[in-house]
Amino acid sequence: MTWMSIRCRHLPKTVWSFVRAEFVLVASLAVIAAALLGFIKIADEMTEGEAHVFDMAVLQALHPDAANPSDPIGPFWLDHAAIDLTALGSVSVLAAISLLVGGFLVLQRRRLEAAIIAVAFGGGLAISQALKGFFARERPPEIYRASDILNASFPSGHALLSAVVFLTLGAMLAQAAKGRALRIYVMAVAIVLVLLVGVTRIYLGVHWMTDVLAGWSAGAAWATACWLTGRWLKQRRPAPAAKSAP
Repeated sequence: MTWMSIRCRHLPKTVWSFVRAEFVLVASLAVIAAALLGFIKIADEMTEGEAHVFDMAVLQALHPDAANPSDPIGPFWLDHAAIDLTALGSVSVLAAISLLVGGFLVLQRRRLEAAIIAVAFGGGLAISQALKGFFARERPPEIYRASDILNASFPSGHALLSAVVFLTLGAMLAQAAKGRALRIYVMAVAIVLVLLVGVTRIYLGVHWMTDVLAGWSAGAAWATACWLTGRWLKQRRPAPAAKSAP
């Protein structure tokens, strides 16, 4: 077999690897761009007051009892379930998850992945607080709230941070998983968790709908950027040298 025939045989695999890598890059950049444009659009409509009618309609649809607006629609057990589920997006819970997963990765000598999780969570928290301070939007009226709140409303910190942490972890697990079905399952679980956290914020009356949409957008953009950076650094990392036979 000639040298040329060997090169030609491996050429399709090389081309496919290049196309796949370029597709992942382009798709990731498209997600980041779309998420940022979505956030800017929502922020613009919120600032100009154009989103208030929509936000109020959603809030009143979930709290139809005029005599007791803080009691959302649905059976009593749904309120307790929403409070439990919304805690998955709290800073303390997500910090604990990030710390535990990061510690596991460090013990597995996967320090790059641990660093990506730390940067994703820390950066997401900083972005959330900076945006809240910049927009300083008031929360929905107290009569609708099922729980106390601590800071400004826009964007939803729970929605943003849950998107950052769960999507980053989901992408890492999906990349390491074997088989398409398992990868789809992992990402589906991550997305469902993010959706549940955001929806419960609206259901409990502590956020406007646009707060959550903006949080999802900003969180998805930052999570994708962190994952893409980690993927690029991992590809640039030199492969371990093969051990020579004694």
